[in-house]
Amino acid sequence: MSLGDSQSFMMDDGSPTLTDDFDSVDSLPDSAESDDIDTEDEGVEESDAEREWKESLQQLELLLTMVVVPYLGKYFGRKCAYWGWAKFMEWKYPVDIVITSKKTFKAVGAIEAAAML
Repeated sequence: MSLGDSQSFMMDDGSPTLTDDFDSVDSLPDSAESDDIDTEDEGVEESDAEREWKESLQQLELLLTMVVVPYLGKYFGRKCAYWGWAKFMEWKYPVDIVITSKKTFKAVGAIEAAAML
């Protein structure tokens, strides 16, 4: 490093000067720039809303995959199994199976499916 390079640097002694006062005034935001700040805040709000929307979609997806789909699968699986077993028993043993109350049959199936969750 040569002597010329070291002289090009200015040492600040910390005392305020007239130019420092003008620089501090120039650095204050103008009213037009404050409008830009407001639009930047709206952009942040949009990203917050978007983040919350993604979180709510993720929670809905978890609800569907952890609660609703297994419950429906269990319910319809049992319904299919009962139907298949009834068809097999009719084929193997010619006996008529009569369900007297469809509402009761569906309610019992729903309760049985929910009992093991």
